[in-house]
Amino acid sequence: MDSIKCILVDDEPIARQYLSDYVAKMPQLELLAVFSSAKEAWEMIETGAADLVFLDIQMPGLTGIEFIRTLQKKPAIILTTAYSEYALEGYELDVADYLLKPISFERFARAVNKVADRMEKQAGNIHPDGLPSGEKELNDRDFVFVKSGYKSVKVNISDILYVEGMKEYVVIHTKDKKFIKLDRMKNMENFLKEKGFIRIHKSYIVSLKGIDAVFGNTVETGGKQLPVGRSYKEELNHILGTQE
Repeated sequence: MDSIKCILVDDEPIARQYLSDYVAKMPQLELLAVFSSAKEAWEMIETGAADLVFLDIQMPGLTGIEFIRTLQKKPAIILTTAYSEYALEGYELDVADYLLKPISFERFARAVNKVADRMEKQAGNIHPDGLPSGEKELNDRDFVFVKSGYKSVKVNISDILYVEGMKEYVVIHTKDKKFIKLDRMKNMENFLKEKGFIRIHKSYIVSLKGIDAVFGNTVETGGKQLPVGRSYKEELNHILGTQE
């Protein structure tokens, strides 16, 4: 794969410097430009020259979140910020990753490698979820059909609170109902992870919007308390901005 052309957008000189140094250490990255405001970066991004943008959120004039909403041609975006409360909103805008300042090089490298892997799959006509590109339309659906008696019932993704794995079946829980579907948890995870869901346990996938509280190794959603597996806790805390 060719080098990933990137730009940095941050109003803090110190952040621009150390992020530039981080980029220089990553052989797969090519730094095109560094900007101190989103307004300055807009023209270059709209031309499609950049594959990846490292974007600060809290900037004068136009915030990173507001800036993303204005883009017609959206490259991969990694948010960089000192404010964890924007984490969920960033993921709802389909950003590639969210880096909380101060950013370690190890965490920076993980984010870059995630983007590189995603781009490599796309270049090989493989959808980021591991699906052939011809199946992308199916994966972009905002609903799923499940058998209920003699009918196939449409369940909107926005209504799902969590999915529970039960051997060769999954149980889809909404606020008022639950549906049993013959499917594997891995398939459901691949289908839902770009739609605002995260796996928190080998047996549970939850909607980020549906989470009411997080405490200890527990997530509360729709009045139900679900366990958080040890190997999933770091990613959950990172996305929600609840690092301990």
